[in-house]
Amino acid sequence: MKQNHEQWTSKLGFILATAGSAIGLGAIWKFPYMAGVSGGGAFFFIFLIFTLFVGMPILLAEFIIGRGSQKDAVRAYTTFAPNTNWHFIGILGMVTCFILLSFYSVVGGWILLYLVQTLVGNLSGHPDNKYGALFNDFIADPLFAMVAQFIFMAITIIVVSKGIQKGIERTSKIMMPALFIAFIILIIRSLTLDNVSEGISFFLYPDFSNLNSKTILFALGQSFFSISVGVSVMVTYSSYLPKKEDLPKSAFMIVMMNIFISLLAGLAIFPAVFSFGFEPAEGPGLLFVVLPAVFDKMPFGAFFLFVFLLLFLFATLTSAFSMLEIIVAAVTKGKLAKRRRVTWITGILIFIVGIPAALSSGVLSEFTLFGKTMFDLSDYLVSNILMPLGALFISIFVSFKIPKKVLLEEISSGSKFGKKLFAVWFLIIRYVAPVAIIIVFLDVIGVLKL
Repeated sequence: MKQNHEQWTSKLGFILATAGSAIGLGAIWKFPYMAGVSGGGAFFFIFLIFTLFVGMPILLAEFIIGRGSQKDAVRAYTTFAPNTNWHFIGILGMVTCFILLSFYSVVGGWILLYLVQTLVGNLSGHPDNKYGALFNDFIADPLFAMVAQFIFMAITIIVVSKGIQKGIERTSKIMMPALFIAFIILIIRSLTLDNVSEGISFFLYPDFSNLNSKTILFALGQSFFSISVGVSVMVTYSSYLPKKEDLPKSAFMIVMMNIFISLLAGLAIFPAVFSFGFEPAEGPGLLFVVLPAVFDKMPFGAFFLFVFLLLFLFATLTSAFSMLEIIVAAVTKGKLAKRRRVTWITGILIFIVGIPAALSSGVLSEFTLFGKTMFDLSDYLVSNILMPLGALFISIFVSFKIPKKVLLEEISSGSKFGKKLFAVWFLIIRYVAPVAIIIVFLDVIGVLKL
């Protein structure tokens, strides 16, 4: 029988593509502003705890489901629990990724706008306090915002339509290493600015005096957002893995890369924030306000800003690829002939749904639901409700519906340490992760008070 199911050509390709999915906007764009509005060091500390002890075990659980089934995010659950309704977890993941990409593509469009503005010289030579107004002007223009969002989605569609090996893997091998190099250059410059110690202290020194349940929920949501767990993206990506790959090692490497990039993002942004007198609680525009000011202080700053934005775009795209891929893989069910058509139809629908989010900073800025713009509402819904819920269901499914023997075989296959890690991992995935998620949710709805 002809094999329709693609596989990664190498372990490096899988690691970089998966890290690209995880890193993207989560670590580079969202982490700095979430840390900025949530207390800096205290947020970073709680984020680390959640990522290592809740996020990473769930990431490994998704790897086990995906590689063990060799199926897409919906059929994977059916493989382990036939004639049940557990496949709803995969459907929930598809819906979450659909909503996520609808507003994520808006931010991708902002990066494209900034690339163009850098080329024409509009992002240099301004007073430090001017960059916030410039950013607001750019994203408030409805035509610019929608065209940029569409171009971003078109690039995503084209790459995903080419498949795993020729599209996603080939692109990720170029984009991710280049991003690390660009970050190192930016950090060196940021740490040599005047009065950076306050920014470093804000980011790395945890002050728990103002800690509240909102900060804890945001840290939990960010830990899931930043490593793409809870939406079954990693189920889909790991389904393209052969049995010889070491799943625990891969999960550890991806999480460490993500934490490292988050650390780099904080060290690049917060020293500059305090050096230039910006507010760390600037919000989603923090990166777009601070970076041009930093690069403007550098020799050949416009050139370096353009290069960084280009690499930032690459990282954003690698995450977008994974979000679209989970939907395409589930709809095509491994039938490669359908990939191109399904990818284009899905991508266009996501663009249309994302238009209100794209206009949230302009003509729809006064339109709110539950006190939030469409952009903010989509972000809150995905990061703080749907992703944690998905992670909760995945941890329950893996620990209660898949036999222990099967789990042990999958975690041990290709791994030297799988058997030694199994007992601790299973304890976390069955008890610690679900309880942590439930406690945070109960606190948020007022049943508990942390």
